[in-house]
Amino acid sequence: MGKVRIIGGEWKGRKLNVLDRQGLRPTTDRIRETVFNWLQWHIPARRCLDLFAGSGVFGIEAVSRGASFAQLIEKDRQAAHNLRQQLQILKTDKIELIQTDAIKLLQTPPEQPFDIVFIDPPFRQNLLETCCQMLEQSHWLSSQAFIYVEMEQELSTVKFPENWHIIRDKKSGQVHYCLLERQLT
Repeated sequence: MGKVRIIGGEWKGRKLNVLDRQGLRPTTDRIRETVFNWLQWHIPARRCLDLFAGSGVFGIEAVSRGASFAQLIEKDRQAAHNLRQQLQILKTDKIELIQTDAIKLLQTPPEQPFDIVFIDPPFRQNLLETCCQMLEQSHWLSSQAFIYVEMEQELSTVKFPENWHIIRDKKSGQVHYCLLERQLT
């Protein structure tokens, strides 16, 4: 069992348990700090979606920093069970965990769109483009949503929806990550 640390906000310094599972690779503190610096003025009172949640650290960090709500989507039964235990420790009603396949979930529009979406799919499974297209087509995003994407560095040609614009972009080790802003055309 590994640990991830919440790096800012209400739960700053709190450590969460993370299962040691194939394909589960929690984002490093350094990358998360960069991402939340990029988003700092956009998080308060926003609705967040953490697809392929794994450790759930993106959605939890967002709520810790003032987001009004985060929905965590995790397919793996054991990872979801561990995440559920971590959420019980935090005692918050601002985070909802759904154990399901993200691609199947995205086929149906949500009750309410999301302002910030974190997408960190398992590497080398060709899920990213499909996920991005479905977020756009099934109306999961608010009119000026921000979308954080984490992908393997060798994935250099991702076709994002035409109205998504990269506003920040970095690489670290084997990870390429970027922040996009959705703009209505």
